[in-house]
Amino acid sequence: MTQYIIAPVAIQDLKIITDYLAQTNVEAAEKLLNQFEKKCRYLVQFPKIGRSYSYIRPYLRGLPLNGYIIFYRLSQDNIEIMRVIKGNRDLEVLFDNDE
Repeated sequence: MTQYIIAPVAIQDLKIITDYLAQTNVEAAEKLLNQFEKKCRYLVQFPKIGRSYSYIRPYLRGLPLNGYIIFYRLSQDNIEIMRVIKGNRDLEVLFDNDE
Protein backbone atom coordinates (compact mmCIF):
# COMPACT_ATOMS: atom_id res chain seq x y z
CA MET A 1 0.00 0.00 0.00
CA THR A 2 1.34 3.34 -0.92
CA GLN A 3 -1.11 5.91 0.30
CA TYR A 4 -4.20 6.74 2.31
CA ILE A 5 -7.27 8.60 1.19
CA ILE A 6 -9.80 10.33 3.41
CA ALA A 7 -13.48 10.01 2.59
CA PRO A 8 -15.48 13.26 2.57
CA VAL A 9 -17.51 12.15 5.61
CA ALA A 10 -14.27 11.54 7.55
CA ILE A 11 -13.07 15.03 6.62
CA GLN A 12 -16.37 16.35 7.96
CA ASP A 13 -15.90 14.31 11.17
CA LEU A 14 -12.44 15.83 11.66
CA LYS A 15 -13.75 19.34 11.04
CA ILE A 16 -16.49 18.91 13.63
CA ILE A 17 -14.03 17.49 16.17
CA THR A 18 -11.36 20.14 15.65
CA ASP A 19 -13.88 23.01 15.57
CA TYR A 20 -15.22 21.80 18.91
CA LEU A 21 -11.74 21.48 20.43
CA ALA A 22 -10.62 24.83 19.05
CA GLN A 23 -13.41 26.63 20.91
CA THR A 24 -11.47 26.11 24.13
CA ASN A 25 -7.97 25.09 23.02
CA VAL A 26 -6.60 25.69 19.52
CA GLU A 27 -3.39 23.84 20.35
CA ALA A 28 -5.36 20.71 21.29
CA ALA A 29 -7.15 20.81 17.93
CA GLU A 30 -3.84 21.19 16.07
CA LYS A 31 -2.30 18.38 18.12
CA LEU A 32 -5.19 16.05 17.28
CA LEU A 33 -4.80 16.75 13.56
CA ASN A 34 -1.06 16.10 13.76
CA GLN A 35 -1.65 12.84 15.60
CA PHE A 36 -4.29 11.85 13.04
CA GLU A 37 -1.87 12.42 10.18
CA LYS A 38 0.86 10.47 11.97
CA LYS A 39 -1.49 7.51 12.57
CA CYS A 40 -2.56 7.52 8.93
CA ARG A 41 1.06 7.43 7.76
CA TYR A 42 1.65 4.58 10.21
CA LEU A 43 -1.31 2.71 8.76
CA VAL A 44 0.28 2.88 5.32
CA GLN A 45 3.29 1.03 6.73
CA PHE A 46 1.28 -1.40 8.90
CA PRO A 47 -2.24 -1.58 7.43
CA LYS A 48 -3.54 -4.43 9.59
CA ILE A 49 -2.47 -2.93 12.90
CA GLY A 50 -5.98 -1.71 13.65
CA ARG A 51 -8.66 -3.79 15.31
CA SER A 52 -11.25 -5.58 13.20
CA TYR A 53 -14.81 -4.27 13.45
CA SER A 54 -16.21 -7.06 11.27
CA TYR A 55 -19.32 -7.26 13.46
CA ILE A 56 -20.29 -3.87 11.99
CA ARG A 57 -18.97 -4.33 8.44
CA PRO A 58 -16.81 -7.25 7.20
CA TYR A 59 -14.12 -4.91 5.83
CA LEU A 60 -14.05 -2.40 8.70
CA ARG A 61 -10.97 -1.81 10.85
CA GLY A 62 -10.27 0.84 13.47
CA LEU A 63 -7.34 2.49 15.19
CA PRO A 64 -7.69 4.50 18.43
CA LEU A 65 -6.89 8.22 18.55
CA ASN A 66 -7.35 10.04 21.87
CA GLY A 67 -10.82 8.68 22.62
CA TYR A 68 -11.81 8.59 18.96
CA ILE A 69 -11.56 5.73 16.49
CA ILE A 70 -10.16 6.12 12.99
CA PHE A 71 -12.26 3.72 10.93
CA TYR A 72 -10.74 2.51 7.69
CA ARG A 73 -10.81 -0.20 5.08
CA LEU A 74 -8.08 -1.74 3.00
CA SER A 75 -7.94 -2.06 -0.75
CA GLN A 76 -5.14 -3.33 -2.95
CA ASP A 77 -3.77 0.14 -3.60
CA ASN A 78 -4.64 2.26 -0.58
CA ILE A 79 -6.24 2.70 2.79
CA GLU A 80 -9.53 4.56 2.87
CA ILE A 81 -10.19 6.49 6.06
CA MET A 82 -13.95 6.20 6.35
CA ARG A 83 -14.88 7.91 9.63
CA VAL A 84 -13.37 9.42 12.77
CA ILE A 85 -15.82 8.85 15.60
CA LYS A 86 -15.87 9.12 19.39
CA GLY A 87 -15.34 5.62 20.73
CA ASN A 88 -18.25 5.71 23.18
CA ARG A 89 -20.93 6.21 20.49
CA ASP A 90 -23.26 3.45 19.33
CA LEU A 91 -21.10 2.44 16.39
CA GLU A 92 -23.47 -0.13 14.91
CA VAL A 93 -26.32 2.36 14.70
CA LEU A 94 -24.02 5.02 13.32
CA PHE A 95 -22.78 2.79 10.52
CA ASP A 96 -26.33 1.60 9.81
CA ASN A 97 -27.22 5.23 9.17
CA ASP A 98 -24.24 5.62 6.81
CA GLU A 99 -25.27 2.88 4.42
